[in-house]
Amino acid sequence: MTSQNFIAIESAPNLSELDQQLQTDISPRVILREFLQKGRKYLYNRFDRGDAVNTLVVAYTGLVDELLKRAWRIHIPDAAGCALIAVGGYGRGELHPGSDIDILILLEDSPEPELLDAVASIVALMFDMGLKLGHSVRTIKECVHWATEDITVITNLLEARMLIGTELLNRELHRLITPEHIWPSDAFFTAKWEEQKKRWRKFGDTAYNLEPNIKENPGGMRDIQMIGWVCRRHFGTRTLHELVQRGFLTEPEYKSLMDGQALLWKIRYALHRISNRCEDRLLFEHQRTLAELFGYTDVGSNLAVEQFMQRYYRTVMELNRLNEMLMQLFQEVIILKSHLSPPTAINRRFQARNGYLETINEKVFEYHPIALLEVFLILQTHPELYGVRASTIRQIRANLWRIDDKMRQDIRARSMFMEILRQTDYRDTQMPRMNSYGVLAAYVPNFDAIVGRMQYDLFHVYTVDAHTLFLLQNLHRFTIPRYAHEFPLASAVANAIPKIELLYLAGLFHDIAKGRGGDHSVLGAKDAWDFCRLHDLSEYDSHLVSWLVERHLLMSMTAQRKDTSDPVEIQNFASKVGDLNRLDYLYLLTLADIRATNPSRWNSWKDSVLKELYHGTRQALQRGLDNPQAQDELIRQKQVEALRILDMQDIDLIPCKILWERLSTEFFLNSNPIEIAWQTRVIMENAGKKLPKVAISPVSSRGCSQIFLYTTDRDGLFAWSSALLTKLGLNIMDARIITTDDDCVLNLYLVLERDGTVINGADRRKQITTTLEQGLKYQEGTEPTICWHIPARSKVFDIRTNVIFSQDNVKNKTLLRLVTMDRPGLLAAVGQVFSACRVRLHTAKIATIGAEVEDIFFITDTFNQPITDPVLLDKITQELRSALDIPTDTKRRSNTSGQSKVST
Repeated sequence: MTSQNFIAIESAPNLSELDQQLQTDISPRVILREFLQKGRKYLYNRFDRGDAVNTLVVAYTGLVDELLKRAWRIHIPDAAGCALIAVGGYGRGELHPGSDIDILILLEDSPEPELLDAVASIVALMFDMGLKLGHSVRTIKECVHWATEDITVITNLLEARMLIGTELLNRELHRLITPEHIWPSDAFFTAKWEEQKKRWRKFGDTAYNLEPNIKENPGGMRDIQMIGWVCRRHFGTRTLHELVQRGFLTEPEYKSLMDGQALLWKIRYALHRISNRCEDRLLFEHQRTLAELFGYTDVGSNLAVEQFMQRYYRTVMELNRLNEMLMQLFQEVIILKSHLSPPTAINRRFQARNGYLETINEKVFEYHPIALLEVFLILQTHPELYGVRASTIRQIRANLWRIDDKMRQDIRARSMFMEILRQTDYRDTQMPRMNSYGVLAAYVPNFDAIVGRMQYDLFHVYTVDAHTLFLLQNLHRFTIPRYAHEFPLASAVANAIPKIELLYLAGLFHDIAKGRGGDHSVLGAKDAWDFCRLHDLSEYDSHLVSWLVERHLLMSMTAQRKDTSDPVEIQNFASKVGDLNRLDYLYLLTLADIRATNPSRWNSWKDSVLKELYHGTRQALQRGLDNPQAQDELIRQKQVEALRILDMQDIDLIPCKILWERLSTEFFLNSNPIEIAWQTRVIMENAGKKLPKVAISPVSSRGCSQIFLYTTDRDGLFAWSSALLTKLGLNIMDARIITTDDDCVLNLYLVLERDGTVINGADRRKQITTTLEQGLKYQEGTEPTICWHIPARSKVFDIRTNVIFSQDNVKNKTLLRLVTMDRPGLLAAVGQVFSACRVRLHTAKIATIGAEVEDIFFITDTFNQPITDPVLLDKITQELRSALDIPTDTKRRSNTSGQSKVST
């Protein structure tokens, strides 16, 4: 690359003027640095006015070339016996504003000390210029050694481009790193393909993460570079268009590849521009800015950012498919040397070759359009096949238009699609492959709208279609015996339901109406009904699938927001479900849905509350909806079992019964017999002793560790205890507060460590109990000081505190529903508001959804009566908003009127 790459830019900083300045007494470091800054600014201005990014990338490469050559001439004599070589992305000529400038300073064997000093000086100058340098200083022998040892080194050297210096060194290096000397093309291809697979696994084998890395994600820039590296190593090609000439790509496929690269380049250039650094992650904080920059605007409920991201996801999906196809073709040529095994017939339309499915001839889909579905049924029933041969993938894509209304009405197509759902066995579901090739969206047209559609929140970590496909994979996993240990209950239920295909249909349609406006559950239920009736499902089965789609959030919301230990809540939920068959299907769908929404937020507590709700509802349905379990009967059963457990532990039962008379019915309703016995024993063993007393349950029947706090009732107790728990790095999943007649408090916290695990180890338990017992010896009137930091990604979302009150006449309490931004110390801040407003907390149920929480609090006044005074309710609302609606770019510290502090 010559200086023309940069000089050709009209009105660009003048290289002749630069040369004149370098002849003055001004420091070269200052001159070169200022020239680089001017050049970058000029290129940014060109980008802002809409110039093509590919020209800007080439121009920036030319700018850096010219500056490095001049820096070289300042320190290195012409006959010094060394060379400056651009490698990696810089060698390819693909410099973005924040790209690393990868260079190799190539030396002769045994360089003179003076030359090494000069090399050190030029490297220092390059850093001083403001370049983000990635450099190595090596002899030819050292280059060959490290290239032989490390696949990344030989990859960088493949793109070596001479800038200035001794040309003979450059030629000799290129000669010694050819496939004839090191890394034959088959070994190189195998190593790079494994490297790609490993990189894909790092990103969950999906291009659909909501904050994708546009360079490293599947379908990203690295996948395009991978194609170029393999071609250059094996074929000696310099451009990707040579793949068309060699028959690996068609012209339309090449255009798709180049269009995809152009979009990724434009996005990357913009990311570097707005962040002023090398940033390859499409973070939430940048997505809105880029959507506006790319000209998108909100259209009704379809946000500009969602339109922009859908274009990105669809692009990388196409690039991912092209990469898959080319890697397979390269394998045939490079590894198999084009010696394919004889085909093995499967039927009159398909055959297997080298473990891949292919058509008998290229006219199969033209004569038999239904074979576009048959591909996936064959894969479903032939586990020995690795996938689809590249030539057949190309034929599928070219014939998608044949999937029309006429084909969808064909009973053969309808039967085949349903059979694909039924034939799961031990093979993974073929739905992801159907989506990747475009067949799923072609056969189920409404699915096309959610392909690549993002959900702009922190709750869903995948696009709608990727989430749906992960859900289907979760459902399928429940049916495979070797995975039964993961979710034993779900596996047992899945293998007992009469028609697994109905569950898959519900999963396929549950979010299909996302983004249309309106209630996606209701709209999706209508789509599901129409699809089921078209596919000749009975009215009963169609109603079941439609009901599951419409009510797919019911069980999740009930488990996370209702008191599932309350028989009244169980009865209400059971009446909405109606029968055991629906319960089984809904439980499986709910479990798979939650885990496919954000796997990192799945924990044992969510598993526990779902199972608790399932078992409780099953018992209610088995008793009959007209025969609900009486509260007194339930309490009596629990007490009898708890007394049996206490008697086995040699605990005197008479004082236990006396203690229970001082406790409300909620103590027994909210706990199982094992928990009742444990808490009772803790109180009995500490009777007459100095309080507070803290105990941690050795078991975790609710999927959480249980921390039991027994102390005298005081203002601020909940605020202090929750602040201390946060300081200890514990997440509170549930909290229950019981007050006795003699002004003692029984607080039970269900907690998990920050990594989602239960408390483990004697030292950890001792740390927690000691911290709580010491920290709760506070003076009334003081408040803990809570420091929190809001994560950068949460600042993007404008989550305002929403407070909703309702009256629970059954519990005789006021229900407060709080929706606000999640942060450490949240419950402590809420507790301080309750304390200041003279509100008594009885139960707290915590549900975190992305960046926000939806917490349920059952509260009363100080006389244990529901709060109905509008003035007090308004005061609570305003105080909560004042405490929780904080500037998103600052660190908030709560009220510090007291002396004691708890840092979180």
